[in-house]
Amino acid sequence: MPRPSLPCCTFLPFLPDRFSRVILPVLILAARLSAVEPATAPADRANPLLVESTLPYQMPPFDQIRDEDYAPAYEQGMRDELKEVAVIAGNPEKPSFDNTIVALERSGSLLDRVDRLFSNMAGANTNPTLQEVERETAPKLAAQRDAIHLNGALFSRIQALYDERNSLGLDAESLRLLERYHRDFVRAGARLSAADQTRLKAINTELATLQTTFTQNVLKETNASAVVVDDVAQLAGLSANEIAAAKAAAQADRQDGKFVIRLLNTSGQPVLASLENRALRERIQQASVSRCSHGGEFDNRAIVLRIVQLRAERAVLLGYPNHAAYVLEEQTAATVGAVNRLLAELAPPAVANARREAADMQAIIDQEQAGFQLAPWDWDYYSEKVRRARYAFDESHLRPYFELNHVLHDGVFYAANRLYGLTFKERSDLPVYQPDVRVFEVLDSDGQPLALFLTDFFARPSKRGGAWMNAYVNQCGLLDTKPVIANHLNIQKPPAGEPALLTFDEVRTMFHEFGHALHGMLSNVKYPRFSGTQVPRDFVEYPSQVNEMWSVWPEVLQNYARHYQTGDPMPKELLDRMLATGKYNQGFMTTEYLAASLLDQAWHQFKAKEVPGNVLDFEAAALQQAGMDFAPVPPRYRSTYFSHIFSSPAYSAGYYSYIWAEVLDADSVEWFKQHGGLTRANGDRFRQEVLSRGGSAEANALFRNFAGGEPDIRPLLVRRGLDQPPAAPVP
Repeated sequence: MPRPSLPCCTFLPFLPDRFSRVILPVLILAARLSAVEPATAPADRANPLLVESTLPYQMPPFDQIRDEDYAPAYEQGMRDELKEVAVIAGNPEKPSFDNTIVALERSGSLLDRVDRLFSNMAGANTNPTLQEVERETAPKLAAQRDAIHLNGALFSRIQALYDERNSLGLDAESLRLLERYHRDFVRAGARLSAADQTRLKAINTELATLQTTFTQNVLKETNASAVVVDDVAQLAGLSANEIAAAKAAAQADRQDGKFVIRLLNTSGQPVLASLENRALRERIQQASVSRCSHGGEFDNRAIVLRIVQLRAERAVLLGYPNHAAYVLEEQTAATVGAVNRLLAELAPPAVANARREAADMQAIIDQEQAGFQLAPWDWDYYSEKVRRARYAFDESHLRPYFELNHVLHDGVFYAANRLYGLTFKERSDLPVYQPDVRVFEVLDSDGQPLALFLTDFFARPSKRGGAWMNAYVNQCGLLDTKPVIANHLNIQKPPAGEPALLTFDEVRTMFHEFGHALHGMLSNVKYPRFSGTQVPRDFVEYPSQVNEMWSVWPEVLQNYARHYQTGDPMPKELLDRMLATGKYNQGFMTTEYLAASLLDQAWHQFKAKEVPGNVLDFEAAALQQAGMDFAPVPPRYRSTYFSHIFSSPAYSAGYYSYIWAEVLDADSVEWFKQHGGLTRANGDRFRQEVLSRGGSAEANALFRNFAGGEPDIRPLLVRRGLDQPPAAPVP
């Protein structure tokens, strides 16, 4: 039976998984499959997806797989899983943990393998053929979940075991597995009437189609919204490499002699910090924030409203007041009230800080007699001017010290070695799906093989925005599998022969995503259901955010922050200025994040009949009501390209999870500092109490076992400068 996958990382949604996937109802699908000739791969070759990979760690044989292999493999996987589930449900023997729960954990292996691979390719290297497979498969996968979860005979067996759970003699992980299966089935509608189950199936199928369409619209519109520049003079302020990359992007789009600036998934765009041409900055910002909301074939406004309405209706059908209540029941936050209180506590000081930051920028604009009021497209550009004035610091001076390979080997891998004893050996003998992808074998502290780690760092039109981790193979004692984990970023690829020089934000993101990778690679659980990142959404970001701390830990930073040409370490004065700016611009960053989080909650705390009729009007009203309507700081994502919450159920009503997890993270960073920092003893403790446990124990208990007590919000407030008076005005 397919299992939950990794998270998506940090900006991205969970990939479809065992319990977020779905097939046609059992009887209907059985009849269909007996009457219809199954789709097949070309007759001259076997479909490589239909057999388990013979490569090390069962890594997918990317060089053998063709686009046309996925659809028939999906069909075969769905047929196989239904047969396996039917055998379990119809077993004449008395239900036992092994013949029901463990049997379900073992079922659906083909479908799970195909779905993991396809979902990862659909995000990392898609094309029109894969997008069509995605559209065709989504509603079928949506019906599969219902076919399994609404199977009365199967649920009766699970219920019988659940009723006797305390007398079965199960170990702690097995007992938790039984309880999770029961809870999953109940939350999926197993106790609903036949009529309500019929309506639930229709909702789930429609949602699957809408969410897929939303995802594809965002990618297509983001590519279509790239800004074309005719004159290189308009690019003043960009580095030579950035200009060369814009020229190469134009050539790739067959616009020789021009320059193309591609958009990232967030509202703000990195080039806005450097571009001197204000009119061009405005063009880029407006192209970004208007995505999927200005008419045309990629407009997502109607889709957003329909998704929200259907989620609200489903929540009520399942016995919850709204979709947020349904989602949060499964999170460490537990309730809508808890999330609302956290966001309400943080919003006022965040906006106050942002307004103070804006005042400093406006002062510079006025000193320059520029004659305009600060706008969103001015923020990054003028915040850099304030940074230079206050700290004598120019972030562009950091890039020569953040060459990608140095950051990876001498930073990310170095910290993992010091903490966990891991070593990394690059392998060029294994196939990849794209030339920029690299493969590393990971060896444990005793030299034994632990995992494969894939990196896919550069942006391209076939790749969705953001940064994320995924698992091609999850660690699992039951099936004796070792993890195959991948990290994806969207770093601008430099011209051929040039180094990839990163911003510090990209450095931090690399450490962050590797924190997710560690969560997958260091997993040590028995059951697939609990492997790696199969934890509550508002806990999954906790280990990855903790791993960010090593990006600025002195020993680690000194090891990787070296000039790409000379090898000289970053000068102490530059390093000191960089560290001194740690709390700078936190008003902006906290406000844009909280604004998006509040929008997410606002959309998902409706009842079905309360859903508004206009997306953009609702956004404005919701932000105003929350006190977040500060025009120079738009939400990190606007609704029509907010893929976290509308591309899949994973982050819906859950975007708050980053700040929730940061409470745990900031508290844990203080623990590391108080206990000696970068040591094997500390790493082994974090590995034992958190990283290795996956979802095999309650998340809050894992934190308490590591940190020795309940989380404290004060370290977070200090980190984000929300406990301090405003900085002195810019002279």
